[in-house]
Amino acid sequence: MSRSGYIEDIDIDHWALIKWRGQVAAAIRGKRGQRLLLDLISALDSLPEKVLIAEELINADGDYCALGAVGKLRGVKMDRLDPEDAETVADAFDIAEQLAREIVYINDEHGSYDETPQERWQRVRTWAMANIRPVPIEE
Repeated sequence: MSRSGYIEDIDIDHWALIKWRGQVAAAIRGKRGQRLLLDLISALDSLPEKVLIAEELINADGDYCALGAVGKLRGVKMDRLDPEDAETVADAFDIAEQLAREIVYINDEHGSYDETPQERWQRVRTWAMANIRPVPIEE
């Protein structure tokens, strides 16, 4: 099983999948999700090297995954977080567990098997930008 908790070879319960995807979409659209996406874009843009790692929040070289980059921006104490524990990670970042799992999936598993860390950075940033909701214009 992956860090996201998503697995491929299961008998699909279509209704459970529909509900899960709805929860993910709601978490992305909500205030906390939108705040996280804006912070994610800022965090990615502020990285000195435009690379993202997989499987951990931060590595020994000081490289980050998507949530790790947000953690750096927000000052989250990541040394105390188990990157495999989606519930605790979600609490630390003030987001729904569904969104934490989705971002981990996008970061770790959504790309091609031979994707470079630079390509991962670009793909994750593109995904985040595509999920930002426009701010309504007040009249």
